This record gives sequence, C-alpha cells and structure tokens, in this order.
Amino acid sequence: MIEAVVKYAWGALAATVGLFVPVQGLIVCALVFVAIDFGTGVAASRLRARRAGVEWMFSSRRAWDTVLKGVFVMAGIALAWLLESVVLTFVELHLARIFTGFVCGVEFWSYLENAADISGHPLFRAVQRLLKRRVDEGLKK
Repeated sequence: MIEAVVKYAWGALAATVGLFVPVQGLIVCALVFVAIDFGTGVAASRLRARRAGVEWMFSSRRAWDTVLKGVFVMAGIALAWLLESVVLTFVELHLARIFTGFVCGVEFWSYLENAADISGHPLFRAVQRLLKRRVDEGLKK
C-alpha cells in the first residue's frame, strides 16, 4: 500500500515538473540572477562592515530569505505562465517573460550597487545612473 502511494506521489511530482518544462529557461535565468546578487551582496556586506570597523557575521536568516525569494520567483514565473497559457489563451501577454524580466532587472540593479561598493569603480555607478535615467524616461512616456 505504501509503495503505491509513493509511486503515485512521485508520478504527481514528475507530472507537475513536466508541466513547467516550457518555462525552465526563465526559471533558471531568474535563479542565476538571484544567486549572483546574493553572492555579491554577501561580499559587499562584508566589505562595508570591514570599512566601518565592525565585526561581520554571516546571517543564516538572510540566506533563508534568499532561498524563500527563489521559491517565490519560481512560483511567480510558473503562475504567470499558467495564467497566459491556460487561462488567457485568447491574447499573447508574455506574462512569464515580463515577470522574469522584472525580477532579473531588480536583481541586476542590486548587483550594480554591490559591484560599485565592492570595486569602487565609477563604471558601475555610471551604468546605474544610465539605467535610472532610461527607466525614468520610459516611465514618463
């Protein structure tokens, strides 16, 4: 009896994972952005603490926040894709791509902040200002 339940559970899991194969690239892309931002965020936090002369400690709570963010990002992409491919089939909205683009844009912005703090290089600040100007111009249209 238990073997049958386990087989059905694995089958249900495989079917669910298979349902989202069309958006696996979007999920991987978003998770890469989240992971790189996390890594640079840890490095920047450590550097800021050293510059301020305070003790730095790795926070598992913050790490779990990033894991939770990754879960919500995956769920958001999956839900957006289900909405556009199953419910709103009469119009092409590309919701999953828009959502992924938004997530990646936010993570990229955070990466630029971290890179500027770590390197102190004006290139990252310049790219940040350029992106801000472009976003502001786009919002005014």
